[in-house]
Amino acid sequence: MTYNQFIDHTLLKANATQEELLKLCDEAVVYSFASVCINPFWVPLCKEALKDSNVKVCTVIGFPLGASSTESKAYETQVALAQGADEFDMVINIGALKDKQDEVVLNDIKAVVKAAQGKIVKVIIETCLLTEEEKIRACELCVIAKAHFVKTSTGFSTAGATLEDVKLMKDTVKGQCKVKAAGGVKSSEDLKKMIEAGADRIGTSSGVKLIQGLEANSSY
Repeated sequence: MTYNQFIDHTLLKANATQEELLKLCDEAVVYSFASVCINPFWVPLCKEALKDSNVKVCTVIGFPLGASSTESKAYETQVALAQGADEFDMVINIGALKDKQDEVVLNDIKAVVKAAQGKIVKVIIETCLLTEEEKIRACELCVIAKAHFVKTSTGFSTAGATLEDVKLMKDTVKGQCKVKAAGGVKSSEDLKKMIEAGADRIGTSSGVKLIQGLEANSSY
């Protein structure tokens, strides 16, 4: 089994250059990855670079903290959609979830889903900052909001995906949305284990190395 189509080939670091983004796109085409995952500024560039390929353009919303207003997340989604984004990885309002303001979290996700106009929305719940109860509640809210994926991590917090979290998320959503694991996938064996645990997509900046069977040296 090949795992290329599971990979969102990712470059989200603040100092990424145009040259690096174009290289990311070239690699995604060569290896037939599912998408490139990039910051919103780079959507037009990557859309043009990938126009003759099947690789999707995925961007991030409210990234990496999730503490933007619902209105700004919705607008950020609208702009990226108009510029050609195909998929959206949004960060939930983590503080609101921890405060049990579930209606706030739910409406936040719903607003992005609505703004995406049917395009894929993946909801980052940042599992490393949550208790098990909070992870379950976050997944349940994603299902209610009709998000397409629940995603483990931004890759910019204290830790990335774990097999236990992927299994918990998969069990919680019960097939009503998919699961994306991000961060901490450092080898082809890790990649295989995450997929076996239930991940439908893998976010990594080391996709080429993972497919080649090499050890990744990045935390994301």
